[in-house]
Amino acid sequence: MSGIGPVEPGEDTSARDALDPGSSLLHDPPRGRLGRLYDRHRRVALTAAAIAALLAGGGYLYATRPRQPPPPPPPYPSQVVEVAYLSSAATPPGAPPRSFSFGVVLRVESGPPVTVSRIAQPYAGLSVTSVPRPPFRTKAGSARKVVITMHVTECGKVPEEAGLPFLDVTLRNTRAMQVQSFILGPRYAQALSSAVRVACDDDSR
Repeated sequence: MSGIGPVEPGEDTSARDALDPGSSLLHDPPRGRLGRLYDRHRRVALTAAAIAALLAGGGYLYATRPRQPPPPPPPYPSQVVEVAYLSSAATPPGAPPRSFSFGVVLRVESGPPVTVSRIAQPYAGLSVTSVPRPPFRTKAGSARKVVITMHVTECGKVPEEAGLPFLDVTLRNTRAMQVQSFILGPRYAQALSSAVRVACDDDSR
């Protein structure tokens, strides 16, 4: 037969076989270098996404975890320290003339240890030293005896009758540093007035 026409399928073949839906020509991408690169990048992207999801879930659990309330701050030193008058005391050796001493007790009730940095008093005509000398530290739940020695430097600047004399004590703990005035009561006022009169007995006021 002569002429040009459609190609007839050969024996034992059909047109459907040439376009089989399962053929790799229609569904499988070429497996060259680009194909391998595509597969590798896809695996990396999936792994990164999984890691990001795990991190996000862990971050959410951490952010929403039940939290313990912060511990309360320690008390201010002035809230836990007490200073009380004991009695007159022997003047330490080497003290200058017109000196006299008193014993006081310092107690720390609670909280961290308290350091006494300075002890002072309000009268210009008196100087103050102590044993132990500042700074010294006292732990909570304990008491320390302190011997206060006063030296009259100028009788005219010390009142003959001290009304409510007090000690200024500088206290420090881990919370704060404070200057606290401790009024030691009528027994201390009487003892101080008597000691000043004796020290200044021979001086013109």
